[in-house]
Amino acid sequence: MHILILLFAPALFWAAYHYYHDRHKPEPLHYLFLAYGLGIGAGYLSTLGYQGLDHMGLDADVFELAKHNKLGLLLYSVFVIGVVEELIKFLPFWIICMRLHHFDEPIDGIIYASFIALGFATYENYHYLQILKGYEAIGRAFASPLVHILFSSIWGYLCSRAIMNNKSLWPAALIGLALAAVVHGLYDFAALSLTLWVHIVPPIILLLIWAWRIRLIKRLQGGVR
Repeated sequence: MHILILLFAPALFWAAYHYYHDRHKPEPLHYLFLAYGLGIGAGYLSTLGYQGLDHMGLDADVFELAKHNKLGLLLYSVFVIGVVEELIKFLPFWIICMRLHHFDEPIDGIIYASFIALGFATYENYHYLQILKGYEAIGRAFASPLVHILFSSIWGYLCSRAIMNNKSLWPAALIGLALAAVVHGLYDFAALSLTLWVHIVPPIILLLIWAWRIRLIKRLQGGVR
């Protein structure tokens, strides 16, 4: 029972937060549930992706890299973890969410990307929370949804802005994915590096993206793109 609470309480909190902030033209709840379900599916695909890398001999033990090969850990964090997870979260956003009739304002990219991220984090946490205990489990349960929301907001916003401004989606998608993958990778690199930076860099990264995101949402609610 406690695993279910840790799984869904943070997701429910962040879902309510985003629904509240989408006040101008709120998305239908069934579309938001769809995005959440797509995120869970993306989490499952991510697991398959890592298994595929393992079969190809491209997977790695991040803790061994952290001890003996910091450059290898950095490259793996950015080009494997960052690229794989952001790309897999992005695919249902690109294929389905951006084509919904109600996807009609810049903030919608952030909203749908965030709900996909929530589903992804829920699936991811389902596996971690069976292993972690105590405060470590609680920290993971509440941090993971926020982390994935922040990274996904980057490509979500850039794509929605391109759509609303009648610009090509490909450059926005590629730039957004690249930025999200790099930031995601740097965050994971710092969090896994087994140094004092684990207490400094990850919180700074999250605070900077959070500050950008809050200001952006306020501007978008005022009709500024």
